[in-house]
Amino acid sequence: MSLKLEIEGVMLNVVSGYAPQVGCELEEKERFWSELDEVMESIPTGERVVIGADFNGHVGEGNTGDEEVMGKFGVKERNLEGQMVVDFAKRMDMGVVNTYFQKREEHRVTYKSGGRRTQKKRQKLRQDLGGQVVLPDDWESTAEVIRETGRKVLGVSSGRRKEDKETWWWNEEVQDSIQRKRLAKKKWDMDRTEENRQKYKELQRRVKREVSKAKQKAYDELYTRLDTREGEKDLYRLARQRDRDGKDVQQVRVIKDRDGRVLTSEESVQRRWKEYFEELMNEENEREKRVEGVNSVEQKVNKIRKDEVRKALKSMKSGKAVGPDDIPVEVWKCLGEAAVEFLASLFNRVLENLEKAYDRVPREELWYCMRKSGVAEKYARVVQDMYERSRTVVRCAVGQTEEFNVEVGLHQGSALSPFLFAIVMDQLSEEVRQESPWTIMFADDIVICSESREQVEENLERWRFALERRGMKVSRSKTEYMCVNEREGSGTVRLQGEEVKKVQEFKYLGSTVQSNGECGKEVKKRVQAGWNGWRKVSGVLCDQKISARIKGKVYRTVVRAAMLYGLETVSLRKRQESELEVAELKMLRFSLGVTRLDRIRNEYIRGTAHVGRLGDKVREARLRWFGHVQRRETFFFFFFFFFFFFFFFSFSFFFFFSFSFSFFRLFPSGVATANHLSPPIPIFCILNTCTH
Repeated sequence: MSLKLEIEGVMLNVVSGYAPQVGCELEEKERFWSELDEVMESIPTGERVVIGADFNGHVGEGNTGDEEVMGKFGVKERNLEGQMVVDFAKRMDMGVVNTYFQKREEHRVTYKSGGRRTQKKRQKLRQDLGGQVVLPDDWESTAEVIRETGRKVLGVSSGRRKEDKETWWWNEEVQDSIQRKRLAKKKWDMDRTEENRQKYKELQRRVKREVSKAKQKAYDELYTRLDTREGEKDLYRLARQRDRDGKDVQQVRVIKDRDGRVLTSEESVQRRWKEYFEELMNEENEREKRVEGVNSVEQKVNKIRKDEVRKALKSMKSGKAVGPDDIPVEVWKCLGEAAVEFLASLFNRVLENLEKAYDRVPREELWYCMRKSGVAEKYARVVQDMYERSRTVVRCAVGQTEEFNVEVGLHQGSALSPFLFAIVMDQLSEEVRQESPWTIMFADDIVICSESREQVEENLERWRFALERRGMKVSRSKTEYMCVNEREGSGTVRLQGEEVKKVQEFKYLGSTVQSNGECGKEVKKRVQAGWNGWRKVSGVLCDQKISARIKGKVYRTVVRAAMLYGLETVSLRKRQESELEVAELKMLRFSLGVTRLDRIRNEYIRGTAHVGRLGDKVREARLRWFGHVQRRETFFFFFFFFFFFFFFFSFSFFFFFSFSFSFFRLFPSGVATANHLSPPIPIFCILNTCTH
């Protein structure tokens, strides 16, 4: 018997049957399989098929030689009827589904008679299911138990950020006083008599006294504790709290539509957010279809070990937003070893069940690059299943939008996405990429080095063609170039006839490079970074009750670390080193409550805060970096030392080597986009007009 259903636009054929029993004639059994073949042939190609039947046979334990159609969790030894089931599955490209799930024997056997047992046989078409695999029931039941228990014990939050209030110092007396005040307020609201009003006012004054006394006592204990090793955590918590208190952070609950009109209702705002991201995450650039195929790498994949799951849970941060399952990571951490065992078992079962789930590839470019890079076929298919029919929502200030499909690009926020993007970039640039330092790649920030303007344009065009023919896009509006050691007018650089903007400086991987070889702009950026860090912890640094030694420790770990970032590769002149030290002394004087009118020497300021000279720290970091480079292999030593060291340290480097560079960033669209929601950053081309 067969049944045809239309579910969400998809045709599903459900076939049921009952095979002859073991004692029946062979001719009767062959007639059953022949009729079943006719039913299968009558179903149009492309429609999905599910067969639920009692085949009265044993396919046996293990799947050696039959891995493509069955799992290894069968029952007993294979008999003739079981072999017919396996042959039919191979003939129709199907799979014996229940053999992929490890269950107790009583759940795999439907009939017992003496010593005989019959296993259930349920099959479904693998090729047309498109990756839809039913996960084990264990996950659904476990997840539901966790959610229900959490709702009963902890309740459900509103999802909105609470107003920041210092309550860590509250004690029982304060809480009791506040509760009595609230009850008095309710009583006065219900009965507006003078007696109730006076009682409420008296309790209000008493609460203020209790709060002031408890707060003062708690801060006295905190300041005493800050001088100890145990108080370090409290110190930085206090700094973060005071930094938040100094900010006026409000959520914007309105948005403009396509025509610039302001939307205020929650429904219209949610619709606009969904509309915007649905268009952004489903727009694909034109690209050439690949004709050549690639061989898949079939190899044994080790099971996920418990220590790997344990390490992953430990590395995950607490207090983060939950996913679609509404289960925070704190739950798994609290469950301890039980969670590790459950998750490891679940992940391994998912890998086994998805091994041969489907045969079509919706993101062809990504799958092609993965297989060409040698990624094991099992891993490739698991990643494909993660992206098959993926849906997402947008969480905004007014709530959560409806779900929508994501057909293009990589998953946002996934730890796997940067790795997949690197695989795609490595394969797409294989034909145009040169050895370092002529080509340097860091994710989608790429450096191309050339010796003339013509070579820059030629190489840039080669990169553009290699990437855009596969769906990536080079942003013309964000592309810029910079000439180093320019003697005469170098002309212009063009990309497909469009002129590229010329700049005198650019920022690459956190460092600012100038066309004249100076590093003044980089020093100013480091000073600004130091002031930004100082303002974040100014609530602690400017507190007169905190000792100078503690302030110096906070300054060294937060402020100075930001100022010293990357300075080991910068050739500081006396003037620039003095600029850094002047900024540092201003911060220290502010922190200690000292002005220049007090006529206190800089050496005394540094000694009081236990902060050494910044110039000495820069030289120390430079020597440490030099030792790190020296211990590397010869090639890396040449690259890091001669390229970066002399790039910043000596302007004569450009006269001697006359390098040219071309920097550009891929606009995040098309397949395999690693930064789909972030705006593109400036893109640079550096060229040299010297002739050799």
